[in-house]
Amino acid sequence: MKKISNNIFFIMLILGSLITISSNSWLSAWMGLEINLLSFIPLMNEGKKNLMTSESSLKYFLTQAFASSILLFSIILMMMFFNNNWLIHNNFNDLLILSTLMLKSGAAPFHFWFPSVIEGLSWINSLILMTWQKIAPLMLISYNSNYNFFLIAIILSMLVGTLGGLNQTSLRKLMAFSSINHLGWMLMAMLINDLLWFTYFILYSILSMSIIMIFNNFKLFHFNQISNLSLMNPTIKFFMFLNLLSLGGLPPFLGFLPKWLVIQNMINLNQFFLLFIATCLTLITLYYYLRMSYSIFMLNYNKNSWMLGYNNNNNLNLTLILNFISITGLMFITLIYLII
Repeated sequence: MKKISNNIFFIMLILGSLITISSNSWLSAWMGLEINLLSFIPLMNEGKKNLMTSESSLKYFLTQAFASSILLFSIILMMMFFNNNWLIHNNFNDLLILSTLMLKSGAAPFHFWFPSVIEGLSWINSLILMTWQKIAPLMLISYNSNYNFFLIAIILSMLVGTLGGLNQTSLRKLMAFSSINHLGWMLMAMLINDLLWFTYFILYSILSMSIIMIFNNFKLFHFNQISNLSLMNPTIKFFMFLNLLSLGGLPPFLGFLPKWLVIQNMINLNQFFLLFIATCLTLITLYYYLRMSYSIFMLNYNKNSWMLGYNNNNNLNLTLILNFISITGLMFITLIYLII
């Protein structure tokens, strides 16, 4: 019975996002966001719980409900301006809508709830929060672009995502700050065109899924678990190491492709200052991915002879396929592009 209810909530979660994406008015977009929110709350509390699960779901609900109420207020304000024929471009109302949508997506400077909420979730729910839950707010943000506000949000998201992940020992918080950093790149891609940010989002989702499935299979939640994990197959360790470098955007992995596209388009638009900041901060994020990779391979690597046959086959085939795409995707895409 519980499984059936979870499936219903999951379908409603997807339906809520699709309503927002396909809506032709702000009111129906708000309605889709509310359906999405109220479907995700029960999913957050299903399965194995830790001490912070209830706290995380309450934080998520209060933050999203606060953002939704301000969004509804700004929509009503916009309708008043339109119906009364007040021919004034209301910058304040635009900024209000953008602020609430960035609060919903977890972009800086409205990121305060995001790492603490993810800390109390399972890996599967964390993946949903980092990927699917961002689609609807980002789609609405793309309708309402404001260059000056975007510039502040991009720089702050990259800065918070970079510096916030440096001293983390929790893998879930590390992935949360990584998500905030990538969100800054998505907003930068949004300044160029919609296709580019959506391409970035899809590739980021594939990379996140490939790493999170490894974390979920081996029940890894903290930094010291990786260094002490002697049971993990060396092949899986190697894949995890390459996946982390791919998520950091290091060539020749797939994670470099979206950054490469954004960099190329920003150069064409002569946005050298913003590009310089983004590239420098991304190099710092590579540091904490390398620090994690170093601990995977170098620290406490010992294997007892009676554990050589140990292998976790749970979803292993799908994990290996995703890892293969993450590691070799850029080379295949380049080959296809050259052939075409």
